[in-house]
Amino acid sequence: MGQQIHSSYQAPWWLKSPHLQTILPTLLRKRPSLAWVWERLELNDGDFIDLAWYPRPQAPLVLMMHGLEGSLNSHYAATLVQALHTAGFAVVFMLLRGRGREPNRLAKSYHSGASADLAEVLAQLQARGQLPAAAVGISLSANLLLKYLGETAATSPLKAAVAISAPFQLAVCAKKLERGFARIYGQYLLKQLKASYRKKFKQLAAPTPVDLSAIQTIYEFDDQITAPFNHFVNATDYYQRSSSAQFLGKIQTPTLILHALDDPFMRPSIVPSPEQLSPSVSLELTKHGGHVGFMTGRVPWKLGYWLDERVPAWLKAQILDSTR
Repeated sequence: MGQQIHSSYQAPWWLKSPHLQTILPTLLRKRPSLAWVWERLELNDGDFIDLAWYPRPQAPLVLMMHGLEGSLNSHYAATLVQALHTAGFAVVFMLLRGRGREPNRLAKSYHSGASADLAEVLAQLQARGQLPAAAVGISLSANLLLKYLGETAATSPLKAAVAISAPFQLAVCAKKLERGFARIYGQYLLKQLKASYRKKFKQLAAPTPVDLSAIQTIYEFDDQITAPFNHFVNATDYYQRSSSAQFLGKIQTPTLILHALDDPFMRPSIVPSPEQLSPSVSLELTKHGGHVGFMTGRVPWKLGYWLDERVPAWLKAQILDSTR
């Protein structure tokens, strides 16, 4: 059985709305300009993944991944990288397949269950002596990371992992984005997915004809594009095989899961119980925080971001402090 942690995070009185927590960071947060060192990693299937390195000599390495249609410009990306670097870590940011500096070569794409891509990247880095000590996954990649940890169990080379705002049950989350206020988020993400599809298949031939204008929900996008392009039968098959909930009891890597009960992308019912977690997993639940929000601050012009404190502190205790 896993451990459920009573979180230290408390949302300010004016930031208890899950929608403010989710939207304001995207609109207001300043992105630091970091000196990235870019690398293109060739994959065994002929495709590639772009890596953005933020090095620190002689420091343990943390691999970080983004959410759905995320990038280095996502509000949490460079800021959390900078916080990890300040805490004593080198960081490599993995742009999931197709989210790099140009569209990927194959019809297949990144998705919530693409743990094989993470496994291959880690294997390549390990082979050349650059194995990350830990990994951090956010939203979609949090699900991907948890799935990977459960699949590899005792063989995972990682010493620690952090999963933030993970959609543990993909079907439930996809349907949630079709209803109420959450539909606004769903339509925003769908618009981005369609734009990425058009950009990619402007020069590459699509494996099957798709009428994008007829696709009205993320479920339909996954059913007609994500699933068949990535060798799933349909969206139901994709969601069932890729949801991380079924892998949580098998994880043997020390793992911290950070999750807000008011996440507007999800339902509280998807949150796993301690009985569903392995002893290596700690689940830290917050009452407020939205989706990858967790903001602090007494006034709007002096916002703070709890993740930039909590994630480096936990990884520091797991990796840096344990080696002293």
